[in-house]
Amino acid sequence: MLREGVPIGVLTLNRSEVRPFTDKQIELVTTFADQAVIAIENVRLFEAEQQRTRELSESLDQQTATSEVLRVISASPGELEPVFQAMLANAVRICDAKFGNLLLCEADGFRRVALHNAPPAYVEEYQRNPLIRPGATSALGRLTATKRLVHVADLRADQAYLDGVPRTVVLVDAAGARSYVAVPMLKDDALIGAITIYRQEVRPFTDKQIALLQNFAAQAVIAIENTRLLNELRQSLEQQTATADVLRVISSSPGALEPVFQAMLENAIRVCEAKFGILFRVDGENHQFAAEVGTPAEYSEFQRQRGPFTPRPGTLNDRVTRTKQVCRTDDYAAENILGHAATLGKARSTIGVPMLKEDILIGIILIYRQEVRPFSDKQIALVQNFAAQAVIAIENTRLLSELRQRTSDLTESLEQQTATSKVLEVISRSAFDLQAVFETVAESSVRLCGADRAFIYRFDGELLRMAVAFNAPQALKDFLTQNPMRPGRYSGAARAALERRTTHIPDVLADPEYSYGSKDVEALRTVLSVPILKGNDLLGVVGIYTLEEVRPFTDKQIALVETFADQAAIAIDNVRLLDELRQSLQQQTATADVLKVISRSTFDLQTVLQTLVESAVKLCDADNGGITRQREGVFYVAETYGFSKEFTDYIRTVPVVPERGTAQGRALLEGKVVHIPDVQADPEYTWAEAQRLGHFRTNLGVPMLREGVPIGTFALCRSEVRPFTEKQIELVTTFADQAAIAIENVRLFDEIQDKSRQLEEASQHKSQFLANMSHELRTPLNAILGYTELMADGAYGEPSEKMLGILKRLEANGRHLLGLINDVLDLSKIEAGQLVLELSDYCVQDIAQTVRSTLEPLASDKKLAFKLELAPDLPPGHGDGRRLTQVLINLVGNAIKFTDAGEVAIKAEANNGSFYVSVRDTGPGISAADQSKLFQEFQQADNAITKKKGGTGLGLAISKRIIEMHGGKIWVESQPGQGSTFTFRLPVIVEHQVAAA
Repeated sequence: MLREGVPIGVLTLNRSEVRPFTDKQIELVTTFADQAVIAIENVRLFEAEQQRTRELSESLDQQTATSEVLRVISASPGELEPVFQAMLANAVRICDAKFGNLLLCEADGFRRVALHNAPPAYVEEYQRNPLIRPGATSALGRLTATKRLVHVADLRADQAYLDGVPRTVVLVDAAGARSYVAVPMLKDDALIGAITIYRQEVRPFTDKQIALLQNFAAQAVIAIENTRLLNELRQSLEQQTATADVLRVISSSPGALEPVFQAMLENAIRVCEAKFGILFRVDGENHQFAAEVGTPAEYSEFQRQRGPFTPRPGTLNDRVTRTKQVCRTDDYAAENILGHAATLGKARSTIGVPMLKEDILIGIILIYRQEVRPFSDKQIALVQNFAAQAVIAIENTRLLSELRQRTSDLTESLEQQTATSKVLEVISRSAFDLQAVFETVAESSVRLCGADRAFIYRFDGELLRMAVAFNAPQALKDFLTQNPMRPGRYSGAARAALERRTTHIPDVLADPEYSYGSKDVEALRTVLSVPILKGNDLLGVVGIYTLEEVRPFTDKQIALVETFADQAAIAIDNVRLLDELRQSLQQQTATADVLKVISRSTFDLQTVLQTLVESAVKLCDADNGGITRQREGVFYVAETYGFSKEFTDYIRTVPVVPERGTAQGRALLEGKVVHIPDVQADPEYTWAEAQRLGHFRTNLGVPMLREGVPIGTFALCRSEVRPFTEKQIELVTTFADQAAIAIENVRLFDEIQDKSRQLEEASQHKSQFLANMSHELRTPLNAILGYTELMADGAYGEPSEKMLGILKRLEANGRHLLGLINDVLDLSKIEAGQLVLELSDYCVQDIAQTVRSTLEPLASDKKLAFKLELAPDLPPGHGDGRRLTQVLINLVGNAIKFTDAGEVAIKAEANNGSFYVSVRDTGPGISAADQSKLFQEFQQADNAITKKKGGTGLGLAISKRIIEMHGGKIWVESQPGQGSTFTFRLPVIVEHQVAAA
């Protein structure tokens, strides 16, 4: 199929058998192909013509709409509402949308300023919640974050709708919105608003429609800027007119000051929206009333009659006189020293402006408001201009000052917008990192407000605690951390927390209520504190400070910090919402954990069961409940919650029988959960008396099982027919299992207690037996040893050499046995609490020498070096020297016994009122596993060397007890193959014996 020799398609024919087409047939198909090409070209030309027609129509509509908007702009200078309404109506119409909004940025959200053709449900939602705070996932939130248009083909499939964002849900479900486009309104890349339009069917907007909407958004920005410039022009014109009036009076009244002063005051009061004003002439220290406008009669009469006067210290006149500067009082009635303007003229917000000639005060202009509404910086500047207009040349200076002020205002405004955007960026980027948000707020507050310090405090319901400190010294941070604040009037932050409003203290040294100790740590002067609020709930406080000098913050700076506080509140609330979500998700797990803790934390069964039934009633929204358990083989109600005393007294006396007439009996009978939605409708339920007294309708019985056998029941009741949910039944089943565990734990605990008492009695009998047996064995053994010595010494005739060897072995084994008996006797005395230390003075050097002389022969037999390393200045000790000798002999004897080569050393020194004595050897060493049991009775290191050397395992245990009775401690340091060091520490002076642990 060819168009101008170029293939645009193919026409094919097929046969299912081998039968070639004839030339005529091929010629016919070729003709059909040419006709198909003609038909395709006709359709293409028709569609192209239709498209051109539509584009021309759309272009005409767009031009008409643009012209209409421009006409409205030109016809309504300074009025934005008709412009916005015209733009929105044309945008909705031309883009074939159903309805639309035009929104302007306000605080931390958007406010609707124009609405076109919106469904009633959507209008009602806006009336309830006029300020939109878009979530991060919503389309408007995405526009805010990116400053780019957002086009959603179907809002019902958008993440915000799936997440259940309320406004998005209302848009879709109530207003029927489906396809949606939002275009940002940008001024110098700053977001100032948005235009949004909606369709009630899924039909995305075209690129041309979106481009038209962007054009309307640009025109809206131009209109807003034109209105702002017009308002500023009007304000400037009003001020220039007032200035011209004053200059006209000056030029037309040479030498007549009263009309000049009158004109100044009239214009100052009018332009500054004040109630009245007074001008005083100043001559040295004397002040003289000169002019007034609008002054209350009583105050006016007072001023006219008082004559020259010297201002009282602390009044506004006095402060202006002393400082020769503008002085302002946000609330004159709240000052410590009240002037007559406050008492007679009911003045509240006030400013005083000096009239200076070559730095000499020649007068003061004061203007007053009778409400608390501080004057703005521009209004104060205007009054200053009036005060300076004695010389016309000052006007040029004023104009230059205003130009500089405007430049500063614009720079400050840009910095504030940048800082606000930065804070919002941190909030969006670190949605749940409060520390990052707080640090950004603190740094931005200090930088933009010209402050020296910034702090952010969190309120825990009782105290303000420092969360972030910026540019603060460590001493001040330590003080604030150690001294959290309660809401009160003694500091700026505490005052803001108490009053739930911004607190501005120009000079803490001049504030009689400021007593917080931070001013003693660092020279704080001006303090601004702004509460972080959610509604009227206090979340914290933002505080900024200046040092050394009094520098009150401006209204713009205060407003900026208030904005930062609002943003901090949003961040805190975001974290709170996340925590609540997590808590909700973890509720069941937390409940189970609590029950587990209850089950293993106490053996007070009554408290455990009462806690379980009370928790079950509350968590399952029941009215009352009870636990049944066995008592002497019969089931009775043991614990209840929520029932009347009459009912409780009744059911405690009635046994619960495993049968089908009650929920509890049925649970005991079947060994499974029994749920009766309405006991009055259950034909098998027969416990009518209980139902009458307990007033319950829905009943739940859960068996408490041990190894599949019921040992009680867990029951919940409701006074109305309201069945329990599956989750509630599952929770009660868990509680029933916990109750069964608690009952079993108590039973096992009672058994263990009984076994422990039996073991304790057996241990006492054993100790007494060992003490008696040791005594009975030692007496005849001593006799045997005595006779053996006599025989060896020839008392009964000279023994033969063979007999002498036998007697020596007999004596050695007897003395070994005697040592074992003594060890057993000592152990039994210790366990019975009968071993008493004989406290007296002793010398460590003497004890060491005694041990050396006793055991050195054994060391020599094994060719071991025996060393004493005694500090030269060891003090005399007070304790049981004989028992300490026994300990040291045991330690050195063990060292010699287990060391085959090298040396054994005794080391002693004194430090901090204690002796440190150690025995060191070069033996085989002891493993960490064996060290843990060395000091236990009848325990030895478990190795071949120990088994070869022998021993009972009592020596170290007795040594440990003796050292501990002296108030000391013994330990070992060793590694296999590196020898061992046994060390004990005990007080130099032991005043009394320490009881065994």
